Amino acid sequence: MEPALRDGDWLIVAPLGGAPSPGEIVLARDPRQPERLVLKRVASVQDGRCTLLGDRPDASTDSRVFGPVAVEDVLGRAVFRYAPLPRLGPI
Repeated sequence: MEPALRDGDWLIVAPLGGAPSPGEIVLARDPRQPERLVLKRVASVQDGRCTLLGDRPDASTDSRVFGPVAVEDVLGRAVFRYAPLPRLGPI
């Protein structure tokens, strides 16, 4: 499977307005370094925590490394790619 996002993609991230759903790509605080943000796909949501996985498991730092992330540390969901123009569209 090809990753949904590529280096150089510019995204609009919308506030959550509720718990994220599995399959959504979200912006979250890295639990190891809270000032750092990560974009990852939600694998599951359980007990107020999200398991986040990258689309390239061999090259991703995700919940397999840093564990589940508290839902309150998920800042928003990726909803639209506005650049580069040939990749314009909803996520």
